Amino acid sequence: MAGTTECYVDTSALIAFLDRSDSYHPLFRRLFSAPPALVTSALVTAEGHGWFLRRYDQHRAIQFLAFLGALPDLHVVPFDRKALIEASAGVRKYADQKLTLADSHGLAILRERRIATCWSTDRHLGLGGATLVTGS
Repeated sequence: MAGTTECYVDTSALIAFLDRSDSYHPLFRRLFSAPPALVTSALVTAEGHGWFLRRYDQHRAIQFLAFLGALPDLHVVPFDRKALIEASAGVRKYADQKLTLADSHGLAILRERRIATCWSTDRHLGLGGATLVTGS
């Protein structure tokens, strides 16, 4: 079955778009200029917020959250007990990889929603067969 027209967006793509010093910034700037319906994980929002907080400051971390809130077609999949069990199973399945819980949750979302395209610079998000849009 073909994937949906939704696209999964990972932390690395959000950071690349918002951080002009990122080498992938031009690509994601172009992609975010006319994005499709986007799906992400609640863990991606936490990762991104933490990244901007540690790398910059509270102001930039809040700007990150505001950006997510302003995206018109962004669906954030919650991370509950069921998601924890499923993502933990994914971490065990790919124990030979350094797969984060956030990445494993992303893989589960890609599979469950039959999303064929992922905006990410993290090769782990391709483990389930989704096409990574990284410009490479």
